[in-house]
Amino acid sequence: MIETLNNKTHIFCFKVIGGKNVMPWLYIIIIALFFLVLILASAIKIMSEYQRIVVFRLGRFVGVKGPGLVFIIPIIDNIIKLDLRTRVIDVPKQRVITEDNVTVDVDAVVYYRIVDPEKAVIEVQRYDIATSLQAQTTLRDVLGQQDLDELLSKREELNKSLQTIIDSATDPWGIKVSAVTIRDVSIPEEMLRAIAKQAEAEREKRARIIIADGEFQASKKMTDAAKLYEKTPMALRIRELQTLSEIAREGNLIVVPGGDIGKVAGIAKAVNEKPKKK
Repeated sequence: MIETLNNKTHIFCFKVIGGKNVMPWLYIIIIALFFLVLILASAIKIMSEYQRIVVFRLGRFVGVKGPGLVFIIPIIDNIIKLDLRTRVIDVPKQRVITEDNVTVDVDAVVYYRIVDPEKAVIEVQRYDIATSLQAQTTLRDVLGQQDLDELLSKREELNKSLQTIIDSATDPWGIKVSAVTIRDVSIPEEMLRAIAKQAEAEREKRARIIIADGEFQASKKMTDAAKLYEKTPMALRIRELQTLSEIAREGNLIVVPGGDIGKVAGIAKAVNEKPKKK
């Protein structure tokens, strides 16, 4: 009976204090505190060093905030978060017809980053898609004005040209294109065979030029030597003996030129004879 009285007293204390109902007010306070915590949590944003948020208040642009601790007005403010780090676009393979009517497939890589968050949000709907499509269009237009030989040999110049054109087109959007790299150029099989034949012919031409240049230089040296031998006949005779000695050393057939055959034959025989043992 004592427990029953205590329970009734406890319930009575919650229900009636001074003739007023307290329980609904307690629920209201708890709910209000809960919503207050939610509002504060949504009003406080922590942005990294490479992040920015573009804030619109009632639909109007009010500024770019970040990095660090940022406060916004919930419900009234609308925010768009942006990443300022360099991004990479893998441009899909584009079929390009070069100036000399050769069809090639070219793909490239584009590096870009956001330098003006306000323009990147306000001036263009989707800056990433717009930049990718601009890169594809520019790739086809620029490479279509080049010959196949220029496309294969002047990649560095073409990369700089593509970077300049794409960057000028994306500058009003607050996008900076830092680099463009042509990654691969796919050439048809029949064109590869033609290029191989051309390369072979080019190497053959270089080889013949080198041989002809060697013959020309050798003839000049022989002409100079002949003039010296003409002035000094004894030097020619010594050179002849050296040649015969080299031939005899290998045991080959000796061909004796015209002249004093007896003397030459005697010298050749003496050279070929082996020293006799005593």
